[in-house]
Amino acid sequence: QVQLIESGGGSARAGGSLRLSCTASGRSISVSTMGWFRQAPGKEREFVSAITWNNPRKYYGDSVKGRFDISRDRDENMVYLQMNSLKPEDTAVYYCASKRPFSQGTVSSATDFAFWGQGTQVTVAS
Repeated sequence: QVQLIESGGGSARAGGSLRLSCTASGRSISVSTMGWFRQAPGKEREFVSAITWNNPRKYYGDSVKGRFDISRDRDENMVYLQMNSLKPEDTAVYYCASKRPFSQGTVSSATDFAFWGQGTQVTVAS
């Protein structure tokens, strides 16, 4: 089992930036595709971004393309989400997620991921 803990959430103004971190413990995530999802009140969980473990590829939801950047640090067993040009509609709880080791396939659905963190709140004021 892997435990995921998100940090770095908080408040920002529109146009500002935040950097989320996801710390993994319990096992290495070096061979796991990692993702970020978010959920706003009254809305379904939404795909934000993912990074694969092999020949790392990055994927982004349409609403964050060009503004967010996902990265990973294999040595530190961490994943990051750099969020720039924030908008009020980015306000949500952000979740870090991990697929099972060596798992491939789709990455944009919450059901693709087996392990989840508790989430961190991001609030963007206009």
